[in-house]
Amino acid sequence: MITSKNCLAKYGEPEKENNMTVWDVPANLEVGVIPKKVYCNKDLVLPLGKAFKNIIDRGLSAELKTWDGCFNIRKKRGATSASLHSWGVAIDINAAWNGFGKTPTMSKALVSCFKEAGFDWGGDWTKQDGMHFQLAKLD
Repeated sequence: MITSKNCLAKYGEPEKENNMTVWDVPANLEVGVIPKKVYCNKDLVLPLGKAFKNIIDRGLSAELKTWDGCFNIRKKRGATSASLHSWGVAIDINAAWNGFGKTPTMSKALVSCFKEAGFDWGGDWTKQDGMHFQLAKLD
Protein backbone atom coordinates (compact mmCIF):
# COMPACT_ATOMS: atom_id res chain seq x y z
CA MET A 1 0.00 0.00 0.00
CA ILE A 2 1.34 3.43 -0.88
CA THR A 3 1.72 6.14 1.74
CA SER A 4 1.99 9.90 1.82
CA LYS A 5 5.72 9.40 2.45
CA ASN A 6 5.98 7.45 -0.84
CA CYS A 7 4.10 10.18 -2.71
CA LEU A 8 6.22 12.93 -1.17
CA ALA A 9 9.39 11.10 -2.25
CA LYS A 10 8.14 10.57 -5.81
CA TYR A 11 6.17 13.76 -6.52
CA GLY A 12 7.40 16.32 -3.99
CA GLU A 13 5.22 18.74 -2.04
CA PRO A 14 1.57 18.47 -3.12
CA GLU A 15 1.24 22.24 -3.49
CA LYS A 16 3.65 22.10 -6.43
CA GLU A 17 1.18 19.81 -8.23
CA ASN A 18 3.98 17.86 -9.91
CA ASN A 19 2.79 15.14 -12.29
CA MET A 20 -0.79 16.43 -12.41
CA THR A 21 -2.89 16.60 -15.56
CA VAL A 22 -6.40 17.30 -16.76
CA TRP A 23 -7.44 13.93 -18.15
CA ASP A 24 -9.99 14.30 -20.92
CA VAL A 25 -11.90 11.06 -20.35
CA PRO A 26 -12.43 9.26 -23.69
CA ALA A 27 -16.01 9.48 -24.98
CA ASN A 28 -16.46 5.69 -24.76
CA LEU A 29 -15.86 5.91 -20.99
CA GLU A 30 -18.22 8.86 -20.36
CA VAL A 31 -21.12 6.87 -18.95
CA GLY A 32 -23.44 7.88 -16.13
CA VAL A 33 -21.68 10.02 -13.52
CA ILE A 34 -18.21 9.29 -14.87
CA PRO A 35 -16.80 12.79 -15.38
CA LYS A 36 -15.75 14.15 -18.75
CA LYS A 37 -12.56 15.60 -17.29
CA VAL A 38 -10.59 14.62 -14.19
CA TYR A 39 -7.77 16.64 -12.63
CA CYS A 40 -5.51 13.88 -11.37
CA ASN A 41 -2.00 12.53 -11.21
CA LYS A 42 -0.73 11.30 -14.58
CA ASP A 43 -0.08 7.92 -12.92
CA LEU A 44 -3.80 7.57 -12.16
CA VAL A 45 -5.01 7.94 -15.76
CA LEU A 46 -4.33 4.40 -17.05
CA PRO A 47 -5.65 2.51 -13.99
CA LEU A 48 -8.71 4.76 -13.70
CA GLY A 49 -9.45 4.26 -17.39
CA LYS A 50 -9.24 0.48 -16.86
CA ALA A 51 -11.58 0.70 -13.87
CA PHE A 52 -14.12 2.76 -15.85
CA LYS A 53 -13.91 0.28 -18.74
CA ASN A 54 -14.47 -2.62 -16.31
CA ILE A 55 -17.56 -0.87 -14.91
CA ILE A 56 -19.00 -0.30 -18.38
CA ASP A 57 -18.10 -3.74 -19.76
CA ARG A 58 -19.67 -5.48 -16.73
CA GLY A 59 -22.89 -3.46 -16.91
CA LEU A 60 -22.32 -1.79 -13.54
CA SER A 61 -22.63 1.87 -14.58
CA ALA A 62 -25.84 2.32 -12.57
CA GLU A 63 -23.93 1.35 -9.40
CA LEU A 64 -21.64 4.35 -9.82
CA LYS A 65 -24.02 6.90 -8.30
CA THR A 66 -21.72 9.84 -7.51
CA TRP A 67 -18.23 11.04 -8.37
CA ASP A 68 -16.95 12.64 -5.17
CA GLY A 69 -13.52 13.80 -6.19
CA CYS A 70 -9.88 13.12 -6.70
CA PHE A 71 -7.44 16.00 -6.14
CA ASN A 72 -7.73 17.75 -2.79
CA ILE A 73 -4.72 18.95 -0.80
CA ARG A 74 -5.57 18.09 2.80
CA LYS A 75 -4.51 16.01 5.80
CA LYS A 76 -5.88 12.52 6.39
CA ARG A 77 -8.82 12.54 8.76
CA GLY A 78 -7.50 12.46 12.32
CA ALA A 79 -3.85 12.42 11.22
CA THR A 80 -0.95 14.78 10.57
CA SER A 81 0.15 13.26 7.26
CA ALA A 82 -1.27 14.33 3.91
CA SER A 83 -4.09 12.42 2.26
CA LEU A 84 -3.21 10.66 -1.00
CA HIS A 85 -5.83 12.91 -2.58
CA SER A 86 -3.19 15.65 -2.13
CA TRP A 87 -1.21 14.07 -4.98
CA GLY A 88 -4.24 13.07 -7.07
CA VAL A 89 -3.66 9.31 -6.72
CA ALA A 90 -6.96 8.56 -4.95
CA ILE A 91 -10.64 8.96 -5.75
CA ASP A 92 -13.92 8.87 -3.85
CA ILE A 93 -17.19 7.54 -5.26
CA ASN A 94 -20.65 6.92 -3.79
CA ALA A 95 -19.65 8.85 -0.65
CA ALA A 96 -23.19 9.30 0.69
CA TRP A 97 -23.60 5.52 1.03
CA ASN A 98 -20.03 4.63 2.03
CA GLY A 99 -19.00 7.09 4.74
CA PHE A 100 -15.69 7.00 6.57
CA GLY A 101 -15.90 4.61 9.53
CA LYS A 102 -19.17 3.05 8.34
CA THR A 103 -19.85 -0.35 6.82
CA PRO A 104 -19.47 0.00 3.03
CA THR A 105 -22.49 -0.72 0.84
CA MET A 106 -20.63 -1.01 -2.47
CA SER A 107 -21.06 -4.30 -4.31
CA LYS A 108 -18.13 -6.70 -4.58
CA ALA A 109 -18.50 -6.52 -8.35
CA LEU A 110 -18.02 -2.73 -8.40
CA VAL A 111 -15.08 -2.93 -5.99
CA SER A 112 -13.49 -5.61 -8.22
CA CYS A 113 -13.60 -3.22 -11.18
CA PHE A 114 -11.16 -0.99 -9.33
CA LYS A 115 -9.04 -3.64 -7.60
CA GLU A 116 -8.41 -5.47 -10.87
CA ALA A 117 -7.33 -2.15 -12.41
CA GLY A 118 -4.63 -1.53 -9.76
CA PHE A 119 -6.39 0.10 -6.81
CA ASP A 120 -6.57 -0.58 -3.09
CA TRP A 121 -9.99 -0.08 -1.50
CA GLY A 122 -10.59 1.74 1.77
CA GLY A 123 -13.40 -0.70 2.57
CA ASP A 124 -10.74 -3.32 3.31
CA TRP A 125 -9.12 -1.25 6.04
CA THR A 126 -9.63 -1.66 9.79
CA LYS A 127 -11.16 1.86 9.89
CA GLN A 128 -13.27 1.46 6.77
CA ASP A 129 -13.45 4.17 4.11
CA GLY A 130 -15.74 2.53 1.57
CA MET A 131 -15.88 5.51 -0.79
CA HIS A 132 -12.07 5.59 -1.20
CA PHE A 133 -9.91 3.96 -3.86
CA GLN A 134 -6.19 4.67 -4.22
CA LEU A 135 -3.42 3.41 -6.43
CA ALA A 136 -2.10 0.16 -5.02
CA LYS A 137 1.48 0.96 -5.98
CA LEU A 138 3.62 3.66 -7.48
CA ASP A 139 5.76 2.67 -10.46
